[in-house]
Amino acid sequence: MEIEPWLYAALTATGVLTGFIDAIAGGGGLIMMPALLSAGLPPHLALGTNKLQSAMGTGMSARTYRANGQYRITGNRLTVLIVFTASACGALVVQAIDPAVLAPIIAVLLVVLALYVLLSHRMDDSDRHERLSPRGYMPVGGAIGFYDGFFGPGTGSFLTTSLVGLRGLGLTRAAGLAKLFNFTSNAAALMMFALGGQVIWLLGLCIGIGSMTGSFLGSHSALRFGARLIRPLLVVSSLALTARLLWNYFGS
Repeated sequence: MEIEPWLYAALTATGVLTGFIDAIAGGGGLIMMPALLSAGLPPHLALGTNKLQSAMGTGMSARTYRANGQYRITGNRLTVLIVFTASACGALVVQAIDPAVLAPIIAVLLVVLALYVLLSHRMDDSDRHERLSPRGYMPVGGAIGFYDGFFGPGTGSFLTTSLVGLRGLGLTRAAGLAKLFNFTSNAAALMMFALGGQVIWLLGLCIGIGSMTGSFLGSHSALRFGARLIRPLLVVSSLALTARLLWNYFGS
């Protein structure tokens, strides 16, 4: 399909904002997916193109957090493999099923997530006692990975809060490890959408450059300010995404 030249610039600028928010709290899909749909992309093309820019952005964030020592791949390799496989399966399924049926379920989950962030005393940079070992967390990571391949918005928020609540990680460390898993799920979904011909490569690469720029700025901001920045943005992004999903569901 043909894309107006000015849309490349506008969507690339949107990618900067998306990458910044994703690097800190997740939920950038709240911005990018409506933007791509408003630009006239069919849903599956929008999903596939969004995965390209998201993979580039989360890759940049994951690299930054790792370089700062916020997580190690050692001990998480099997979870990465499970997240990759589950996301690939989700991306295959969504190309045959309308993802809109998930909207009310995800809206409820995001309300719970936002309330947890607001009310929990655990949402800071202190490591706490883990409720699940890295191995025990694998099914949770796999479920979130499948959701990311199938639909996506809010994945970073789900990963961060589950790593805090279940694995006992401090909020900044959780955000860092969440980016590793999120990059993995994005890369797997991108492969499946690409095989299905559902990616506009030039547009996705342009937006991806913007997303990488925003991710670089966002991840460094999160590392500097820690939970003081991550926690409020996590709440705002969760509530905003919930409102958007509810509006789309009941408005239609």
